Amino acid sequence: QIQLVESGGGLVQAGGSLRISCAASGRTSSSSYAMGWFRQAPGKEREFVAAISWSGGSKIYADSVKGRITISRDKYGNTVYLQMNSLKPEDTAVYYCAGYYSGSYLPTVRRDQYDYWGQGTQVTVSS
Repeated sequence: QIQLVESGGGLVQAGGSLRISCAASGRTSSSSYAMGWFRQAPGKEREFVAAISWSGGSKIYADSVKGRITISRDKYGNTVYLQMNSLKPEDTAVYYCAGYYSGSYLPTVRRDQYDYWGQGTQVTVSS
């Protein structure tokens, strides 16, 4: 089991930057797990944003955020970050951190593959 806790959300003006974090705990030291970020805007389905492999060497992004958002994880692998630049009002959503035991495989964009979820953090971009 992995427990995930997000932090760092808030209100930012369009064009601004924000970094959100996700701290993992539980059975993290002996198993390889990929991490991802998803977001859900009011009235919309939860969508994939970015994911990173256990090693941090493989990263994937949704087309809508490529070039503006960067996912990373710390050297211990238990904290994942989402650096968001050039934010737009359409980036407004609740951002969820998610994880699954992936072994050495590449991370996936498939929401149904993620077994563990955080409670979400609100990001609001004002125009």
